[in-house]
Amino acid sequence: MNFRMVRILLLLLVLLVVAMGSWQSRYRSRSWRVPLYVAIYPIAADESPATLRYVAALDAERFKPIDEFFIREAERYRLGEREPIKTRLRSELRERPPQRPTTAGMFATAWWSLKLRFWAWRVSGHVHEPEDIRMFVLYHDPALTPQVPHSLGLTQGLIGVVYAFASSDMNGANDVVIAHELLHTVGASDKYLPDSDAPAFPNGYGDPRQVPLYPQRSAEIMAGRRMLSASEWQQAESLDEVVLGPATALEISWP
Repeated sequence: MNFRMVRILLLLLVLLVVAMGSWQSRYRSRSWRVPLYVAIYPIAADESPATLRYVAALDAERFKPIDEFFIREAERYRLGEREPIKTRLRSELRERPPQRPTTAGMFATAWWSLKLRFWAWRVSGHVHEPEDIRMFVLYHDPALTPQVPHSLGLTQGLIGVVYAFASSDMNGANDVVIAHELLHTVGASDKYLPDSDAPAFPNGYGDPRQVPLYPQRSAEIMAGRRMLSASEWQQAESLDEVVLGPATALEISWP
C-alpha cells in the first residue's frame, strides 16, 4: 500500500470519527433524558474599562434566568426532564473566535465553520465536567459599540457565538439572545421575517390565538420580539417576556 493510499484511509477514518461524534452529540442533545450542560465562556470584545470590569464581575448567578426559563417552559410542555438546561460559567477567554466573512459564499462559510469548531475545541473543554453545548459570549461596551453583529448558533459542534453588551441594564436582553442561539444549536429555526426582523405569523407570535391579537403579551423566543400592533414590534428585554412556542418545541423534539 503506497503512502498516498495510507493518507486517504487516515483522512476517511478521521472523517468517520468526527461524523460519529457529531451524530452522538446531536442525538443526545435532542433526547432530553438528562440535562444538557451549557458552558458559557465570556470574552471581552474590546479594551474598554467598562467591559473589563463587567466581565471580571460575572458569576454563575448571572445566567440563572436562562436555566429558570427552560425549567418554566419544560413544565408547560410536560417534558420528562425537569431541568433541561444547566448553565455553567467558565473562565474568561482572552482569544476571540474567527469571524465569518460578511460576503462569504458556500465554500468560504463551510471553511469558516470548520475553523470555528477547531478554535472552540482548542480553547475550551479543558475541564472534568461535561460540556454539551458551548456558548462564547463576546461583551461590548455599548458606549463604543451601540450595535453588535448578529449572533449565531451551530448544530454542527453545538456551538454558539453571542455578541452581547457589557451593561447590567442589558442583562435581560443578553439572556434572550443567549437562549435564542442556544436553541439554534439543538435544531430550532428563526421565527422572524429576514427582510424586516418582524415576528412571522403565526409561529413567531407569543400567542397567535390571543384576542385581541395586539399587543402580544409575550414574544416567541426564536423571534425575540413582541408584536405591539400589526406594524410595530419591540425587542424582548428579558426572558420573563418570552415563551417557547409549539413550532420551536417540535423542532427541538419536545413533546
